Amino acid sequence: MPVTVEIPTEKWSGSVREVTLGATADQGGTRTSTITVGGETTLPFLHFEGEMPKPPVVGIEIQDYEPLDWSPLLLEVWGDVVKDPAAWAKEAEAKGADLIMLRLKGSDNEGNETTAEQAAETVKKVLGATGLPLVVRGPGQAEQDNELLVAVAEAARGERIALGLCEEKNYATIVAAAQAHNQLVISSTPMDVNLSKQLVILIKDIGLPLDRILMDPTTGALGYGIEYGYSVMERLRLAAFQGDGMTQQPMICFVGEECWRQKESKVGEGVPEEWGDWQKRAITWETVTATSLIHSGADIVTLRHPESVKNVKATIQKLVS
Repeated sequence: MPVTVEIPTEKWSGSVREVTLGATADQGGTRTSTITVGGETTLPFLHFEGEMPKPPVVGIEIQDYEPLDWSPLLLEVWGDVVKDPAAWAKEAEAKGADLIMLRLKGSDNEGNETTAEQAAETVKKVLGATGLPLVVRGPGQAEQDNELLVAVAEAARGERIALGLCEEKNYATIVAAAQAHNQLVISSTPMDVNLSKQLVILIKDIGLPLDRILMDPTTGALGYGIEYGYSVMERLRLAAFQGDGMTQQPMICFVGEECWRQKESKVGEGVPEEWGDWQKRAITWETVTATSLIHSGADIVTLRHPESVKNVKATIQKLVS
């Protein structure tokens, strides 16, 4: 006699907030497409428990100057476009990026510090080369981030780009620029649920709407603290589903940066023979890190190698279908 088995499911009261990057012409921008992330009512890909209306998206990282410190594997696959951020952005779009993440290094390869005017001009060129939504990150030094990102926010007025990183020491200036020019911000804290929540509260208290905040919980690469980062992201998601409004922001993870600075991806010589083929290993390192973080709740991952982009997008497609 057939037996009916009822699968136990979790039902949550909360959901992830939806955030839209980019603005088309009728919205005051020049993007040919926009991206909305968030909206989940269940942990990733548990379709039998709730909804995941917006699948995760994949961005490609570009830089304002030729990244001579990148792995030769990356420089080879991108070729000469790395010398021109506009050409690089256009090629990244052709390689399947859903969005572009422009990293401002802070100085050129001769050590000359980037000016606010140069940063603004670079962003204008990138916006002119691609119709995709844009994320812009500063060099990671509070004072220089403030100077460059304020200029960038003004240069991209109305485009709904995401500015980062907003950290506890410098969030106020970046948030004010985002408010003035209709941009988004990325809230970034070390791997900690309470710190992530607290910075979102501080940004909200200044007056920026919650639907213009992305959350960077900080992560490690495969083999470099990813387990702890994964657990923090999962706890942020569980808090969001339990109704904590300050943990309900979509999450962005800068996977390419984390993966390609590790020796397993970056170095092909002087490593154990059992590590195997360098290129296969490096791409796998980035692919597995990205797919793991998507399973822990990442709504946006930014990558560096086009093959990783292809692999991760194919995995997302399989999981949502």
